[in-house]
Amino acid sequence: MLVAETDRLRLRWLEPSDAPLILELLNEPAWIRYIGDKNVQSVEDAQRYIENGPVKMYRENGFGLNLVELRTGEPVGICGLIRRDTLPDVDLGFALLSRMWGHGYALEAARAAMRQARESLGLSRVVAIVSRGNERSMRLLAKLGFAPEGMISLEPDAEPLHLYGASASDGWAR
Repeated sequence: MLVAETDRLRLRWLEPSDAPLILELLNEPAWIRYIGDKNVQSVEDAQRYIENGPVKMYRENGFGLNLVELRTGEPVGICGLIRRDTLPDVDLGFALLSRMWGHGYALEAARAAMRQARESLGLSRVVAIVSRGNERSMRLLAKLGFAPEGMISLEPDAEPLHLYGASASDGWAR
């Protein structure tokens, strides 16, 4: 299902055939460092990740992480909205293949996801969580109108993460 289009990108729901991208993305050093090792070591593992994560979220919430691709069909990464039991608000998530960094794709995709949050889902607030040291993501969130709100742990013994928030009333992602 197509979620959004921009001048250069399409955001659509992930499907099992996107497993090669997920396998590559989840094993990139930046993913493992800032998001964590999801133990996705094969195409089959990636298909399970898609089915048990994004596809399950689409069924339950009508939204989730989306595949981000160039209009040519070349995959760039993932970006979308996530409902977590451990956060009071929907959060924005994004990750691109490192070879796609530096072209403005993350900002473009994140703006599209934020438009979806406001226009299609009627959300008035979105949060984001960022690992310590992930300065690129922090800068991107600032460009989108997110403000730091402190630290949060998603699990009792987990490392604290930076929590950012954005409200539609503040003119996010315009």
